[in-house]
Amino acid sequence: MKKKHFSFSTTQIIMFTFLAAILIGSILLSLPISSASGKSVAYIDALFTATTSTCVTGLVTVPTFSTWSTFGHIVILFLIQIGGLGIITIMSGIMIALHKKIGIADRLLIQDAFNLNTLSGLVKFVKKVILGTFIVEGTGALLYMTVFVPQFGLKGIWFSVFNSVSAFCNAGIDIISADSLCGYATNPMINIVTSLLIIISGLGYIVWWDLIRVFTNFRTKKFRCIKNLTLHSKIVLSSTLVFIFAGAILIFIFEYKNPLTIEKFSLFDKIQVSLFQSVTTRTAGFASVPQENLTNATSIICLMLMFIGGSPVGTAGGIKTVTIVVLLASAFSAIRNKDEVTLFNRNIPKSAISKAVSVTSMSFIIMFVSTVLLSAVTDASALDIVYETVSATATVGLTKNLTPYLDMWGKIIIIATMYLGRVGPISLAIAFNMKKEKKNIIKNPTEDISVG
Repeated sequence: MKKKHFSFSTTQIIMFTFLAAILIGSILLSLPISSASGKSVAYIDALFTATTSTCVTGLVTVPTFSTWSTFGHIVILFLIQIGGLGIITIMSGIMIALHKKIGIADRLLIQDAFNLNTLSGLVKFVKKVILGTFIVEGTGALLYMTVFVPQFGLKGIWFSVFNSVSAFCNAGIDIISADSLCGYATNPMINIVTSLLIIISGLGYIVWWDLIRVFTNFRTKKFRCIKNLTLHSKIVLSSTLVFIFAGAILIFIFEYKNPLTIEKFSLFDKIQVSLFQSVTTRTAGFASVPQENLTNATSIICLMLMFIGGSPVGTAGGIKTVTIVVLLASAFSAIRNKDEVTLFNRNIPKSAISKAVSVTSMSFIIMFVSTVLLSAVTDASALDIVYETVSATATVGLTKNLTPYLDMWGKIIIIATMYLGRVGPISLAIAFNMKKEKKNIIKNPTEDISVG
């Protein structure tokens, strides 16, 4: 009798690799060598830090800059880079560098990890992703050095590298101070560099290659502006601009006379702080103003921006810009009693709409359950708790100063939320990409129901 061969699905492999990275990271961070004091940090805080780093969230229970030693900071940086690029990408990159053959199983993993629709050109894709990432992160680090090196000396080089990787991977963790980037709220260089790193990585890699293709055509005199872009790129670029500037305008209006945030700033500084707040809510997690001081109206705007997040096939979290655009387009089509959902004169496939509904529903369920559980173990206000759970679900990292005061159960809830918020949407995307089983000839009867 033949023995049944057991194998993991790509979904399970990706979930387990994230979990393995978190557990290994937590063990390393719990060692005395990782602590600035030389004494082991409580394991729950080491586990929380490893999870927030690998899931590129940014919520922290202990100050990153003062709690961890240089070794601890290096471990955190590696976990951020692993979480941002993905373990599958890094392992594939190592195999390519060692001239190892990338088999069909490895290609399927890469395809699912990046939610791609084709198996062709995956090795080239991985090479471009790794090279592009290091070029952007390196450029960001060099630009940061213009501020950090004059201020901190040679240590500023390390701060620049760490901040650049953290910003590009949308982690929002820094090793400069306990109040994130609040000390640089009105520094144009820090604001611009951080914002660009967040936006560039949040656009997604396939948009990068599409933009490069269009600008290459410009050199060969075949450039026709936005018409040459793919539908995906058009949706990503247009929605990114709308969400960033609409968010910034609303934040500017609601915070204009708030003495705890931007009232004392000049008009230019008010504009740049509002823009930065709008950008950082796209799952980056850096703060240039204390989040607990925001007005309720601004907090609600930030909740919406955090839940939406960045764009697919990048380092950002959230349900993604394309998802919300597809959902809105589908809703408006239904209101106008149209059979097809259309964007930029192109019909959207039914599978994309189903996927958008599923990803949004899963994220909402994770957020809702987390909110209820955290409310049961925490006495904080409802808004502070929702801000925390949305931030964890969408892997943002912004908090109304609630994270440091969580008890053990609160920490466990947020750890689980960060993990599920990171791997949940990926798992759903993979499920939709898997080959469908053979359809049954006999189907269940259809019956109308009342909706709404």
